[in-house]
Amino acid sequence: MRISPTWLREFVALDVDNVRLAEDLTHAGIAVEGFIGEGDAVLFEMEITTNRVDAMNHYGVARECSAIYNLELQPIIPKLPKLIQPESFPIEILDPALCARYTARAIRDVRIEKAPRYIAERLLIEAHHGINNVADSTNYALMEMGHPTHAFDLDLLEGGKIVVRPAVHGEKLKTLDGIERQLHPGDLVIADAVKPVALAGIMGGWDTMITPNTRNILIESAWFDPATVRRTARRHSMHTDASHRFERGADWGATTLACDRVTELVLETAGGKLAGYNDAVARKVSHEPIQLERSELRRILGQEIPEPDVTRILRRLGFELTETRASSNGAPEEGVRLALLQPPDAYTVEIPSWRMDVEREIDVIEEVARVYGFNNFANTLPSFSGGVVELPHALPESKTRTRLLALGYDEAVSPTFISTDDAQRFSSSEAVALENPLSEEAPLLRNSLVPGMLNLLAWNFNREATDVRLFEMGNVFSMSSERVEQRKLACFAATGSVGEKGVQLPSRSTDFFDLKGDAEAILNTFEKQSLQFTTPASGYFHPGRSATVVLNGETVGELGQLHPDLAAERKFKQEVWIAQLDLDRLFAVPLREPRYQRLSRYPSVERDFSLLLDNHVSYERLRTAIEGLRIPELESIEPQELFRGAGVPEGKYSLLLHLVFQSSERTLRDDEVSGWSRQVIAAVQGLGGSLRG
Repeated sequence: MRISPTWLREFVALDVDNVRLAEDLTHAGIAVEGFIGEGDAVLFEMEITTNRVDAMNHYGVARECSAIYNLELQPIIPKLPKLIQPESFPIEILDPALCARYTARAIRDVRIEKAPRYIAERLLIEAHHGINNVADSTNYALMEMGHPTHAFDLDLLEGGKIVVRPAVHGEKLKTLDGIERQLHPGDLVIADAVKPVALAGIMGGWDTMITPNTRNILIESAWFDPATVRRTARRHSMHTDASHRFERGADWGATTLACDRVTELVLETAGGKLAGYNDAVARKVSHEPIQLERSELRRILGQEIPEPDVTRILRRLGFELTETRASSNGAPEEGVRLALLQPPDAYTVEIPSWRMDVEREIDVIEEVARVYGFNNFANTLPSFSGGVVELPHALPESKTRTRLLALGYDEAVSPTFISTDDAQRFSSSEAVALENPLSEEAPLLRNSLVPGMLNLLAWNFNREATDVRLFEMGNVFSMSSERVEQRKLACFAATGSVGEKGVQLPSRSTDFFDLKGDAEAILNTFEKQSLQFTTPASGYFHPGRSATVVLNGETVGELGQLHPDLAAERKFKQEVWIAQLDLDRLFAVPLREPRYQRLSRYPSVERDFSLLLDNHVSYERLRTAIEGLRIPELESIEPQELFRGAGVPEGKYSLLLHLVFQSSERTLRDDEVSGWSRQVIAAVQGLGGSLRG
């Protein structure tokens, strides 16, 4: 949304420059995101929160300026000629719950032509190009005061009346965008005596639109139920300036003013004469008065706000205040203050019709605080009783995050919502469906962190960032019977080159062992009796370059290369390595405590074994078999060289294994080491292997 500071100054005599004005509006919660243009033609690019429909127009923002700078707000007072011979134009509202008020004015003998320059130029603020002087007048009034209006060709309304009613099954309506729509019984329509002529609060109908042949018009201004407009707009996949405001709650009290303002502009730009007027009120839309206690104002804001500032702010914003004080018997008394120098104990606050978002005392306190200025509050520490309680997993989570950062990964955050396809593809658990999703493309709570991580990588690839290392720690959700289960996972991914680059440091692509090493570095933070990398892993991994991570006999995660088919589907042009760890299971393992171990004074004995093994025998099985011998003096087992090719039989591989024996109590004898070596060879033979000749 865009706002013209020049237009604002027509309502409020501002004596600050545009930069200061933008800063002050932003501090008060009416955010100015940026500037467009220069000089008198400068525009503010605004970000108005959805609850502040009253500020989605120039007059509403001018009201905010009036409160911020304590300046008079010039009222909008349309000047209309006296209606001498009013015509009867009946309005029927069949369901007051759906339409609380409908105001209409008839004008005869208008001239349909281009709007004058001053209207056309202001419509360009929101990139609206002129249609004709009548339609442009309704758009001008919308930008000025924020209440949607519409103009019908009066001669095309059959039966001489307006009926506001739900649509009838089977009815159709061709709207102003040229689309014929099949109406639903839940749609609210504006109809004449015969047919629907508009979708209430959304868009007018094609058959009654203003054309160069139009001579008599009917201007409407109404209040429609927000939920009904929202459902109808969503049902027909429509979003208009009118529906944007009606969906959020328009101003019930502005229907007559908006209708009169458009009428004034039409008479000024298209001529004609007033012919008829009807203001049909089905019910009043308002909030009950709110009691604002000064003690509560002080408790919430943490300091005393001067009474003149409280009344000035609220009255400038349009609230009506009645001061209240406690009588001698404790009952509240309203009216004139008994002691002029003593502030009242409370206020009875009447809510203006354009502020339907203000419903409770805390809302009124927020209004005072934001206009008073959060920068004017003293910096104080909040009162606190009790001790700081550390969450059970705070320490292991902190250590895991620190380790990932030390490994060169950057933390990222992805959306909690994912698509149905991703939920089925990246997890076997049943996803949780949202009752009212923000997007039809992502209607489920995530049951895996992998889809979000892949989207983050794609975002980087699209910006020519090829060396990427990211991690995320977050919750995932799944259905279990009728309950929603929540688990905490960590996902990290690496792609592109690894390590530093330089003249003497040629680049090397990230591979499986880089990712596996990072996973081991994380798991080394915890008490580790055993750590295994087994196969297979989930189907979204490359079948030959992936593994399941098993710590102390329990599966805690998976890692590997993203399956090439998925990479191609997402148009990834480089290998992506990704891992996901179950932090709930991992954090159940105690953190590893550093232990001091004195270095042995006695020499170590090293032995190399050149082994011949079947391809199906993994190094993990070999290491486990040797460790199973439980030789106390066996210090380390390290693979030195792996070879397949000439001299090695088909279906086998050669492995050079380096073992170190050492005692902390004595020097080892040759016969002891030879005996241990024979045990190692026997363990290898138990796996179907042998010493290589």
